[in-house]
Amino acid sequence: MSVLKLCLAQTNPVWEKPEKNLSKFLSYTKEASKNNADIIIFSEQAATGWNPLSDKNISDENGPIPKAFSAIASEFNIGILGAFRETGKDLEKPKNTSVFFSDSGEILSKYSKIHLFNPGGENKCFSPGDVPSSFTYKGVKFGLSICYDLRFSDLFTYYAKEGCGCVFVQAAWPKLRMDHWRTFIHSRAIENQFFIAGINTTGKTPVDEYCGGSTLVGPSGETVLEADEKEGLFYGEIDTQIVLNKRDIFNSLSDRRDDLYIEWQKK
Repeated sequence: MSVLKLCLAQTNPVWEKPEKNLSKFLSYTKEASKNNADIIIFSEQAATGWNPLSDKNISDENGPIPKAFSAIASEFNIGILGAFRETGKDLEKPKNTSVFFSDSGEILSKYSKIHLFNPGGENKCFSPGDVPSSFTYKGVKFGLSICYDLRFSDLFTYYAKEGCGCVFVQAAWPKLRMDHWRTFIHSRAIENQFFIAGINTTGKTPVDEYCGGSTLVGPSGETVLEADEKEGLFYGEIDTQIVLNKRDIFNSLSDRRDDLYIEWQKK
């Protein structure tokens, strides 16, 4: 059994100014560490603001943004889920990438957004990822996802089969569709009987308007916490025993008929 305290960092990004955002993140992480959080999670592309058409602030994992997250994690002895626009020698276009750092600053997991938000043009300037990513930290297995991924349940079912007790959803989910945000997070948690922590941005950017609403939902669909629209830090606990108990009493996952689903898709 593992109980971890999460800090959901809901921020209003300074547009394409990573140095200013990272300076703020350092003070936020210091506060989260003082409050005994095990992990602090930032929203989608929090260091720059989510911009589907951006060609700025792109690097590999040794670039200034991931390196800053790594240094902050090790300085305050806390796990950090950050993000950056990732390039590589084989990539024509960058990827929208989440990256998790251990409390020693080591990269434990990277995940590139599989489902690009093509209605907003993200496919024009970014390449999609094609591999899920799960990792274990302090006794809990986590899965990673980003924003639009939330609409595609198969990714979350995969993480359930991998034995994840919690999935992180970093997001820049617009104010206009917040009803969808709440519905999908609760649905994915209930379907897969694990915790979901959705971390959203807030404020206005040149792309859209956001209103926070970061939330932590348990394996029965219960709301552990839900943030308002303000920038700030929000805390909640996850407990893997609750996940195990739920799956022991009401294990709907074992009643899936994946053999049939695969056959249906072939037709």
